[in-house]
Amino acid sequence: MSVARRTTILVADDDRSHRLMLTTMIQDWGYAVMEASDGGQALDIIRSKPVDMILMDMRMPNMDGIEATRAITSYNPSIAIVIVTAYSSIPTAVEAVRAGAFDYVTKPMDFEALRVLMQRALEHTRLREENERLRGQLARLQVPELTGTSPAMRKLLEMIALVAPTDTTVLVTGESGTGKGLIARAIHANSPRAQKPLVEVNCAAIPATLIESELFGHEKGAFTGADRQRKGRFTTADSGTIFLDEIGELPLAMQAKLLRAIQEGQVQRVGSDCVVPVDVRVIAATNRDIEKMMHEGLFREDLYYRLNVFALSAPPLRERVEDIPALAQGFLAGFSKKSGKVVKGLTPHAMDLLLKYAWPGNVRELENAMERAAILVQGDYVSRAQLPLALQVLEEELDAVLPDHGLEQSVSTDANLAAIEKQAIFNKLRQTGGNKSEAARRLGITRRTLKLKLKKYDLDTEPD
Repeated sequence: MSVARRTTILVADDDRSHRLMLTTMIQDWGYAVMEASDGGQALDIIRSKPVDMILMDMRMPNMDGIEATRAITSYNPSIAIVIVTAYSSIPTAVEAVRAGAFDYVTKPMDFEALRVLMQRALEHTRLREENERLRGQLARLQVPELTGTSPAMRKLLEMIALVAPTDTTVLVTGESGTGKGLIARAIHANSPRAQKPLVEVNCAAIPATLIESELFGHEKGAFTGADRQRKGRFTTADSGTIFLDEIGELPLAMQAKLLRAIQEGQVQRVGSDCVVPVDVRVIAATNRDIEKMMHEGLFREDLYYRLNVFALSAPPLRERVEDIPALAQGFLAGFSKKSGKVVKGLTPHAMDLLLKYAWPGNVRELENAMERAAILVQGDYVSRAQLPLALQVLEEELDAVLPDHGLEQSVSTDANLAAIEKQAIFNKLRQTGGNKSEAARRLGITRRTLKLKLKKYDLDTEPD
């Protein structure tokens, strides 16, 4: 059984009594401690033993703090270094930070402040290592269509990177237009089955009377119009992946047959007594509340749990506003190229409207908006005039609530001011699809303040 290594701090100080005092105190805080009497010895130690952080005095013989910092960060830049210096040497300490040190602390020390600084330095190192690990995963993950650096997208991409190399069944949920199909394709493209077929089935687009034949195939003469044998989508996807989009639209009777096919790894063509073995990975997606459907008897509980082995949620665009500029520019560049135009981007005014709009149709709606803009634009930049009417109306609504002429000219009473505030809150809630946290952020107030104002104006009709 392996034992986790304790976080190790190296104390580098030529003053033996000061070094001993720091060592004793840091050990009391729960860390393992090693000691060095100068920068050169500190460098030798980190070359031979694992060290998480160095608390290093600025003035030491043989190799001082700055020289040691340069040498250590050159050898291993992931080690956090905190410089200890006198007040008179602060400019030199700042130079050490520029050389690669995390921060500095002055003598005489505030020990509680030192403890907090050490915790920050170690957390910074941990986060940097986590980011490096994530970057490594994402570098291996080929997902050109999924663009985004927002926390929601980074988390999604990390989950895709983890599940893609496996054969695990995945259920992707999310609103229409959030890119559930792209997620399924990304999982397949980064799986061991990538060179095998990816077969996509839109369960909502196939009539209930034909869905079994579509999925499992049929024999010649099995029903009127069956003039030849059909393999079916599961057989076509053998050794690859099948993507069952809009799985919530599948009829109950068909759900039982799908469950059996997934559990047993075999299908039976309509009109046949024989079973055909298939080796497929299943990815399903829906924009419906499957758990609610299950409780209402509209979706089989056993099928739900068979599909929901690994759940992924595609975030709506209103929860990843940071990604809108890159997405818009990417779509615009692609559509402009197709139409033979050279469009440099969007005007600041147009981009501001993109950022303020709620995007109920999510990424698909943004893509359509940029396609329209690429057709209409005549100059180098897309302006407000080329954006969809919904975005232009949004600006008019904002202007009506907060006119540019100054509140003094349009508001003469507290009642009018309250009416404007209420309307502004109402509009922000509508733009964010009822997301109170996002509405508060756009209004520039705290969520608690927003809740109080919702209560004041009798707008708090339901919880988040």
